[in-house]
Amino acid sequence: MIGLNSSFNFPYFSVSAMKVLIVECECELGLIWQRALERLGVQVVLVTDQATAVQALRDQSFELIILDLVLENGSAFAISDFANYRRPAAQVMFVTNTSFFSDGSIFQHCSNACAYVQSATAPEDIAMMVTHYAARA
Repeated sequence: MIGLNSSFNFPYFSVSAMKVLIVECECELGLIWQRALERLGVQVVLVTDQATAVQALRDQSFELIILDLVLENGSAFAISDFANYRRPAAQVMFVTNTSFFSDGSIFQHCSNACAYVQSATAPEDIAMMVTHYAARA
């Protein structure tokens, strides 16, 4: 639901119906992001591997996927590709603690990529980016 925030006179997106899938193999980090998003009212599903992510994408619809670029069990590209097929409206925010694709080429490889950020980005900043990109989905 898009509305107008009368205090500031700019559009905002109601996050109460927003669903986000987090695919992060470091559970503690995924939980930090999950809590930041839930404080905003976002519904979050947290998984740690490709198989569970694919099953979640089969069972549920998501506006946005936060996807660790380097997974211990599975391929981020396979998940992004499956999401593009199964949930074409879902945007993918890639997160990483490496310099892979720091040249921006991730956007050439994954048509559903909307952002590429470092894993160390503040959870509140990630949450704000999620609400921004998911509103466009």
